[in-house]
Amino acid sequence: MIDIWQEIYGTIKRNKLRTFLTGFAVAWGIFMLIVLLGASNGLIHAFEDSASDMAMNSIRIRPGQTSKPYEGLQQGRRIQLDNTDLDITGKNFSENVINAGATINQSNVVVSYGKEYVNLTMYGVYPNYTEVETVKSAGGRFINEIDIRERRKVIVLHEKTAEILFGKSKNIMGRFVNVGGIAYQVVGLFNAREDHDFREAYLPFTTLQLIYNKGDKLNNIIFTTRGLETKPTNEAFEKLYRKVIGVHHRFDPEDDSAIWIRNRFTNYLQQLEGMNILRTAMWVIGIFTLLSGIVGVSNIMLITVKERTREFGIRKALGAKPASILRLIIIESIVITTLFGYIGMVTGILATEYMNLVAGESTVDMGVESETIFSNPTVDMHVAIQATLTLIIAGTLAGFFPARKAVSVRPIEALRAD
Repeated sequence: MIDIWQEIYGTIKRNKLRTFLTGFAVAWGIFMLIVLLGASNGLIHAFEDSASDMAMNSIRIRPGQTSKPYEGLQQGRRIQLDNTDLDITGKNFSENVINAGATINQSNVVVSYGKEYVNLTMYGVYPNYTEVETVKSAGGRFINEIDIRERRKVIVLHEKTAEILFGKSKNIMGRFVNVGGIAYQVVGLFNAREDHDFREAYLPFTTLQLIYNKGDKLNNIIFTTRGLETKPTNEAFEKLYRKVIGVHHRFDPEDDSAIWIRNRFTNYLQQLEGMNILRTAMWVIGIFTLLSGIVGVSNIMLITVKERTREFGIRKALGAKPASILRLIIIESIVITTLFGYIGMVTGILATEYMNLVAGESTVDMGVESETIFSNPTVDMHVAIQATLTLIIAGTLAGFFPARKAVSVRPIEALRAD
């Protein structure tokens, strides 16, 4: 067995260029497959992470501007949502709407405690807000129905805001902060994703609406749904909703810009379809890259065997059995493809780790907040190993078939080969 390994080493040493070309074809195929899959996984993981943070059955309604004249009214009218729209949402669509809520905000508000203060934006919200947005409790509680009904002066602060106001104190719940001369009791803390602004605070919707004289106006309506599990049912719901709200505000039900409906479920389906297309495309490109490596290995092994036909003839003339010659070629093919396949796999994994280090949590500014677009661009180790084994097997077969044909040639004919 030692003689075989010495002979393989000698053959590789004598044919460095041929060995390098064979190995490079293997390593490059593995490397490109892993890098391509890693890049596509970075996009897919970012999408999955953002989707997991939010309720997929949630809808947000924003006011817009009419783009069509209707019932004698000119286009270009700004639509202002109000409490009546919220009532319509909860009562007329009770079959599909689970919890209907609304939001309203007051910007540039100074919240103080003693000598410390923070300038932030206060949002008046309903209890269902945490079901729709990425707001997670960090202590205490969130706004509840009693707060809404009694218009309580309570506030939920971001944990970073609380740290600025109260320092490292752990006894925050129940304390009062000053906002424009009005005392609000801290009932809870929250945190959000790192890309979310911490300069926000939450009040009961009815409290903010009353104290800041917002009348019955609101910024948007948010709610979660049930029974809308397909794209057609969601589209039908949106069409009916637009029609009903259009009666209240007198705009064309076909005017999509009068109100903006952000349906996370339909958006999710569209993005999911795009991610599936991307995943398929990357696999197709990766497989063809792998195939190009297999073809390269096959061509080089074919040439290698042809060049060594005379050598095989000499071995047979000296008494070597065809099986021993064939075993030598197969082991040589396995050694080369395994070594360079491993190199390609390791460099590919290192490349994805570098991508993860440099651009692992890339975000894009969306205005109000930023969105993660690239996350954890890594590849499952099983995929990397399977791809490497595929090329090893292909390289072995690429050496086996031409070698089997070559060793079957009679010694006298093999010695005549160029």
